[in-house]
Amino acid sequence: MTSAMTNAAIHTPAVAFSSERSLLIVDDDKSFLQRLARAMETRGFAVTTAESVADGLLQVEKAAPAFAVVDMRLGDGNGLDVISAMKKRRPEARAIILTGYGNIATAVNAVKLGAVDYLAKPVDADDVAAALLALDNRKIEPPENPMSADRVRWEHIQRIYELCGRNVSETARRLNMHRRTLQRILAKRAPK
Repeated sequence: MTSAMTNAAIHTPAVAFSSERSLLIVDDDKSFLQRLARAMETRGFAVTTAESVADGLLQVEKAAPAFAVVDMRLGDGNGLDVISAMKKRRPEARAIILTGYGNIATAVNAVKLGAVDYLAKPVDADDVAAALLALDNRKIEPPENPMSADRVRWEHIQRIYELCGRNVSETARRLNMHRRTLQRILAKRAPK
């Protein structure tokens, strides 16, 4: 085999691309999972998805990815279990935790288990890609036009509303909010 043929075989984009940019996304919010998967594919990642801790662990056992984006709270457990398993199989892998329930203790625990960043939902695909690809574990720059506090609140209410099967009474109870107040919020357009 000539050296030119060897170089061509080594630098085949499809081979290097799939092994270096493999990404596992684990989230139980199916619509968010699908949107993020499509967005990350357009950014050059070879995406695999999972909707539970068990499915995420199975995907890691099949082939530990180079990158992972994992929701903290899933229906069948804690997303940190997936990151821990991935780091055991592939120590150099980079993972980030996504959550709507951020606090200091869980952020510290996520970093101890190998996560390189901790992002609060809702999150933009550009922020996810920047966090995954950040050099020397540097934090990503704050966004130029972040969502307003009203928009973040609205997104959170909408997420809980969907998780409660669009049941206003149950959503109001879980948010510790008066039902009529919630109805007024739901009737309005999303803030900017």
